[in-house]
Amino acid sequence: MNASTIDFPVQMNRNESNAPGQNMQKPNSPEPEAHAIAPATAFQIGKLSVSFGAHTVLKDVSLDIKARSVTAIIGPSGCGKSTFLRSLNRMHELVPDARMTGTIRLFGENIYGPEIDPVVVRRRVGMVFQKSNPFPTMSISENVTVGLRLNGIRNKGILQERLEKSLKMAALWDEVKDRLNAASTSLSGGQQQRLCIARALAVEPEVILMDEPASALDPLATTKIEELILDLKKDFTIVIVTHNMQQAARISDQTAFFYLGELVEYAATRKIFTNPSVKQTEDYVTGRFG
Repeated sequence: MNASTIDFPVQMNRNESNAPGQNMQKPNSPEPEAHAIAPATAFQIGKLSVSFGAHTVLKDVSLDIKARSVTAIIGPSGCGKSTFLRSLNRMHELVPDARMTGTIRLFGENIYGPEIDPVVVRRRVGMVFQKSNPFPTMSISENVTVGLRLNGIRNKGILQERLEKSLKMAALWDEVKDRLNAASTSLSGGQQQRLCIARALAVEPEVILMDEPASALDPLATTKIEELILDLKKDFTIVIVTHNMQQAARISDQTAFFYLGELVEYAATRKIFTNPSVKQTEDYVTGRFG
């Protein structure tokens, strides 16, 4: 296979451990034991199918997503990538007539169980969208801490601590620390996207979902987002949807190729881009279609 269009080596620094999941049934549940053995798998997805009305978008998708790694979801437009991503934190349920079958387990817990609170799921599994969406009427600091305040945190010391920590983790603190009360719209596009990442980090999720987070950014801002993703995977499980094959090759550890709502192939990123098992995968990553 000719993979000359893809830059390698892919960064394959993997840490397959992660902190045990928090109980989703009761937000006030006790913390897990600090020295419990951490699992290597974040998500276990079994025969996932999603429909909107009479239209089936995903068909019997099964895969495991490793903890503290970057998993890229690739495929042509309309193949179900974003629906799959939103299924991981139950956001697709916000669409009328959505219906899901199958199972999704997060650190062993079925996130679609009848006793599970979807609000807690979305707190554990954060989301960053394609277009940066800071709240325009809020300041930089208010944007980062809004989720904490909605969850009832009012202690100014905690809010300040989370604000600084989240902005540092999003590689934005040094750029905004002297203007935290400025409007979020005063930031550049790349800074606004990192602000949205900081907002997701502030509520201390275990997983971060990213739907084309750099598609609207210039090359320099895209590089900063990619560097940030590689840094964040030391502490978080990251699942990213991307149309950019070079980006998937640069930052992901595993890649899943979707086509017409089905999972065609899922393997280590290096294998997907240099020696895929399915001819359809090879045709897509080499640009023969899509």
